[in-house]
Amino acid sequence: MKSLWSEEEARAFPGELGQRVYSSRLLGRDKSLVLHGGGNTSVKLRERDILGRDIEVLYVKGSGWDLENIEAAGFAPVRLEHLRQLAQLPTLSDPQMVNELVTHLTRAAAPVPSVEAILHAILPYRYVDHTHADAVVTITNTAQGAARIREIYGESVVVVPYVMPGFELARACAQRFAAEAGPGTIGMVLLHHGIFSFGDTARQSYERMIALVGRAEQYLQQHKAWDICWPQAPQPAADVALDLARLRREISLVAGSALVMRRQADARSRAFAARSDIATISQQGPATPDHVIRTKPLPMLGRDVQAYAKTYGEYFANQEGTAAERKTMLDAAPRLVLDPELGLCTLGKSARDSCIVAEIYSHTIDIILRAAALGGYSALSAKDLFDVEYWDLEQAKLRRSGKAPAFAGEVALVTGAASGIGKACVEALLGRGAAVVGLDIQPGIAVLHQRADFLGIVCDLTSEAALRQALSQAVDAYGGLDMLILNAGIFPGGCRIEALASEEWRRVMRVNLDANVALMRDAYPLLKLAPRGARVVVIGSKNVPAPGPGAAAYSAAKAALNQLARVAALEWGADGIRINTLHPNAVFDTAIWTPEVLASRARHYGLTVEAYKKNNVLGVEVRSADVAELAAELCGQAFAKTTGAQIPVDGGNERVI
Repeated sequence: MKSLWSEEEARAFPGELGQRVYSSRLLGRDKSLVLHGGGNTSVKLRERDILGRDIEVLYVKGSGWDLENIEAAGFAPVRLEHLRQLAQLPTLSDPQMVNELVTHLTRAAAPVPSVEAILHAILPYRYVDHTHADAVVTITNTAQGAARIREIYGESVVVVPYVMPGFELARACAQRFAAEAGPGTIGMVLLHHGIFSFGDTARQSYERMIALVGRAEQYLQQHKAWDICWPQAPQPAADVALDLARLRREISLVAGSALVMRRQADARSRAFAARSDIATISQQGPATPDHVIRTKPLPMLGRDVQAYAKTYGEYFANQEGTAAERKTMLDAAPRLVLDPELGLCTLGKSARDSCIVAEIYSHTIDIILRAAALGGYSALSAKDLFDVEYWDLEQAKLRRSGKAPAFAGEVALVTGAASGIGKACVEALLGRGAAVVGLDIQPGIAVLHQRADFLGIVCDLTSEAALRQALSQAVDAYGGLDMLILNAGIFPGGCRIEALASEEWRRVMRVNLDANVALMRDAYPLLKLAPRGARVVVIGSKNVPAPGPGAAAYSAAKAALNQLARVAALEWGADGIRINTLHPNAVFDTAIWTPEVLASRARHYGLTVEAYKKNNVLGVEVRSADVAELAAELCGQAFAKTTGAQIPVDGGNERVI
C-alpha cells in the first residue's frame, strides 16, 4: 500500500475543503480501499453564518457521491455543535437522525449527509477518513479478528465491536474512544466493517490510512495469507447463451421485475466457483454490511433458483417480524450466481448495478480466501445481515427512488446502430433504462457510448457466424434479450430493372432481407425467455405500400421483410413475442441518404433538395429521432396488446394514405 499524494496535484485543490476533495479522490482511486459509494470522509471547518456568527461546520460526504469523483458540492455541511448535542441523547431512531442531519445543513441544496455524520462529529480530529480496506476487513472477518487487530496496531487504534451504522454505532464509538484513545491513537477499526484514520491535515489523515492498511497487508503476507494460489480452472462451457437467458428469466420472475445479468467467465471466477469447499466458504455472508444491499447476503450455487429462494427464506426464518412481514420484505432473488460452468453471474436492476456487484464480489473472493488462509472466514450473523438488508433507512431509500424507467432491467439489440435511425433508437432505449447492444459494420460502433449499459459490436450482418457470436456477446454482457430493433439496411442509387445487375440485387437482398431472417431465427430462443415478453420492431419503408421507380431491389427486399414480420407475428404470438413494423419515408439524416443519393432522388421528382425533404401532406421533415421514439414506444406498455401492425412515419404520403 503506497501513498499516491502529489504536492503538485494537491495545489490544484486550494483551501481545506479542496484538500479534503483531493485526498478523498486518492482514497477512491484504490478499489482495495473503497468500492462504489463506500467509504466516508469529513473535515471540520469554522465559518461565519448569515448573522455574522462564528460557527463550526462538519463537511461530510453526502449520499449519492463516490469518493473517486467527489466534488466540493458532494460534501454536506452540517452544524457541528448540533451533531455533538445529538450524540448525548440516550436514543435516536435512524429516521429521526436523518431528519436532524438534513434540517441542520447550512446549505439547503446540499446532499443528504452520511448516516455516519454523528460519528465523524464526535471524533476530536479535523480530518477523518473511513474506508472498507480489503486487508483490514479480511483480518476482522476471522474467528480471532479482534485479537489480531490489537496485535497489529496496539494502542495506535481503538477497536470497536460490530454495530450497525447509525446512531448506535456513533454512541458505541464515542464510549470506546473515551475509554481507550490515547496520545498515540491515529485510527479506529470497526470489526466486520472497516477502518478510520485521523489527522490535522488532509495529507496526514490520508497517509495514516495508507500506513495503517499497509500494516494489515504486511501481517497477511507474514502469515502466508496474502498470495492466493488458484487451482486449475475448468474449461469454460461453450454455447451457454440459452442457459444464461433461462437463468436470468427464472431469477427475474422471482424478483418480480426484469434484471440485467452479467457473466464473468474468466479463469479466476471459474476456479473459485469450482472449489470443492464452495458450499461452505461462499455461504457465510458478505465481507462488510455495506455490501448486503448490492449483493444480497448469500450467492446462489448452481442454477436452482427455487431452491435458493427457499434457502434464503430459511436463512432469515428466526429473525424479528411476522412471517407475513418477512414475506413482504424479502426479495429472495439472488444477485450473485456461482456455477463452475458459467463462472460468476451478477444481477442488478441496471447494467451498472450488475457491474458493481461483480466488482464487489471480486474483492470479496480475495477477502474470503485470505481469511480462510489466516484461520477461517467468519462473517456477520444472519441477524446482523437481516437487520442491514431491511434497515429502515434502506427501505426508505427504496421508497424514495420513485418509479423505475420503463425498460429498467431489460436488454435491447439494435442493428445498424452507428448512425441515423439505429443510433437514435439506441439513445431512445437507453433513455428508457434499457441495456442496449448495438451492431454495425462501422468501427465507430465500439465507442459510440462509454457506459456500462451499452455494448457496441462491430459485426458484418451478412455473416451468420458473426451474428451468432454477437448474440453470445450480448447475453454474456446482459443475460438475455427482450427487444430487437431490425434497422440495418442499404439503399442503392436509383436503377431501373432493365439495368439492374444480378450481383447488386443479391447484395441488397443479403443485407436488407437475408441478414434479418438469420438474426430473427437465431434470436428467437432468447426472445422466448424474455421475462416480460419480447418485442421486435422492424424498420420497414414507405416503399412497401408505395414503391417508387428505380428502387426495385430495395423495395422488394423491404416488402419481403414486411411479410416476414407478419408471419412472425402469427407464429410467435403464443410465445408472448410482439412484432410490429414502422414504415418511415424521407428520413434524410441517415447513412443510406448520402448527398449524392438525395440529390439523385430529388432530381427524379423534379424538386429541390429542401422541397424533397418536406414533400409530404404535413409539410414536415421526418428525422431519425422521430422514428426512434415511436420504435421505443412500440416496445412499451402503450402497445402491449398490439402485434402485426404497420405504422407509417412519413408526415403523410398521398400514395400511402
